[in-house]
Formats: sequence, structure tokens, C-alpha cells
Amino acid sequence: MKAAYIVRHGELDQLKVGELEDINLKSNEVLIKTKFAALNHVDLFVIKGWPGLNLEMPHVIGSDASGIIADLGSDISDNSLRKGSSVIINPGISCGSCYHCLSGKQNFCSSFSIMGEHQWGTFADYFKVPKENVLEIPNAYSMEKAAAAPLTFLTAWRALKTQSNIKADDIILIHGASGGLSSAAIQIAKYLGATVITTTSNNTKVEKAKKIGADHIINYNEMKDYGKYIYNNLTNRKGVDVVLDSVGSSTFSSSLRILKPGGKLIVPGSTTGPLAEIDLRQVFWKQLEIKGTTMSNQAEFRDVMKVVFDGKVSPIIDKIFNIDDILNAELYLTKAKQFGKVIIKF
Repeated sequence: MKAAYIVRHGELDQLKVGELEDINLKSNEVLIKTKFAALNHVDLFVIKGWPGLNLEMPHVIGSDASGIIADLGSDISDNSLRKGSSVIINPGISCGSCYHCLSGKQNFCSSFSIMGEHQWGTFADYFKVPKENVLEIPNAYSMEKAAAAPLTFLTAWRALKTQSNIKADDIILIHGASGGLSSAAIQIAKYLGATVITTTSNNTKVEKAKKIGADHIINYNEMKDYGKYIYNNLTNRKGVDVVLDSVGSSTFSSSLRILKPGGKLIVPGSTTGPLAEIDLRQVFWKQLEIKGTTMSNQAEFRDVMKVVFDGKVSPIIDKIFNIDDILNAELYLTKAKQFGKVIIKF
């Protein structure tokens, strides 16, 4: 089968497209013929590698995808899963049998991983996942948009609904409006009734952020000290209730300063680097909460996908590439010019 894979870690030139051996299906797994897949920053991290990441090579990257069920494992008798059905997946894989999995906290499983991270991913003609991770796409829903939704929307849903418990009339700052996670979070925050402040890099993206519901959009290249503006002008020196910060080291300190007393800083990622300075006076004096969040459990995944399929929120697709052009697609992602998701077509 054709796949996008690496045989060693390094820069993007290590990413290859070629033929790999077919997949062997286990009894509880579903084989899916890929139609569309979506890029995520985890692709770039896996290609580069990090200490402790020990993968068997070759390794297929890719976390999100939509496709058609091609085969079912011998133990699967669930009538909701049928060959020929259009489906998406929850990219978070757990063991399914430990205490956390049986308690509905699959993303706390000690063996939890993301498709394309510790196991072969979705950038291939075929991929496989456990049956619990498969969800059928409604007939009228776009396969392209379905592929763009899972990782970012389930992460944003858990971050806002579960970890920060966003309520109507809360004020939230979401850094970096143009990213897939942030564009999902803006829509979910508005769906939950919050006032949304967001930042982005140029005026074209400002207009796009406005179209998906953001109330206040700041071009951080034109307003370097946007934190003071948010605090003084947009919150009347009260601060915001929640900050969603997936940017990391370059924004973490200002995120703490912008929060109101009792506010929450939610951290779902760190695209500019994992190390950040913390002014502990901000934390204890304002009695702040700092919460990490990773992916979602199976219930949260299904909850947010119902909201997506019902049209309450919608994945934003920036550009579609062919699988043979995967290198240019990943290069495009590194330049941060997109607004929303970059998609691969098979």
C-alpha cells in the first residue's frame, strides 16, 4: 500500500512516499480505506523525534482521517460497524482493559498514545484502529470536513467543556486563531456562550476569525503589548476567566498576567516550545488554576462529534493536497500561513 512514512528521525526531507507492506488486522480492529487525512503539528514532532521516542521503522505518520470500512476483525459483531460505511476515528488509542479505560478515562491509560505517534498512523491507503475508536459519518456530511474534525475538536471540547467548565458570559482568550485547535475552540466557546478574545498574525486572518464568531481579534504583529490592551480595555482591568494556550513558551507568562483572580490557564500543547517561566506570585496571589489537557475520552469524542455533525460548529479547511505532495503540505504547515486545517486526499 502507498504511505507517507519515515525511516529515521530528522528534518522534513526524511518524509517519504512509497509502498509498504499491507496491514495485519487483529480480531478487535477495524481496517479503514483512507479517503482524506488531516495534518497536525504532532506530524512534525514525530518526524523530528524526541528523547525517549523509540519507533520501529519504517513509521507511518498521521493522526486524523476519514474513510470507508474495508474489513472487520473476527471478534467484531457490532451491527453499527459494517463494511462500506463511511467513518472517522478517535485518534487517541488506549488499552481498553485497565482501570482508567474501564472507568471511561481512556486518555489516562498508561499506554495511551495518538495515531501516528507510537503506532502507524493514517497517512496510508489503509489504516487500522480498535473498534471503540470508530464512529460512522452521517450520509449528508462531508468526508473532507469529517477528516478535519477529530483531533482538534475533541481536544478543544475537553479543554473548554471539561477542564475549564466554560459558562455563558465567561471571557476566554484563545491564542493563535488560525490553528486547527484554536479555530475549533473559538467555535466551541461561542457555542457554550462565552465571549471570545483571540490573537492572530495578520489582518486577513483577523477577518476569518471574525467570520467564525470571535468577538475581539488582535493582530499581535501590530499590537505587541496586546496583554495590557486586553486587561485594560477589553476586561476593564478585571482579567479574563480562561486562557487557552497551546502556543507554549512565547505566550505562557502573558497568559498568567491576563487572568482574573481564580482564573484558569488551560494548556493543550506547546507549539513554540515546552519550557516556560512562571511568575509564582501570579499563581498564588490570584489563586490561579493551571490545567493540562490531552485529547479526550471516548464519551467526549462522541459528544463533540454530535455537535459537529449537527452543524453547530464546523471544521475550517484551508487547503487540500494530494498524498504524493505530502512534503509540500507539511512545509506549508510549518510556515503557519493556514487558517484552519490542511487536508491530504487519497
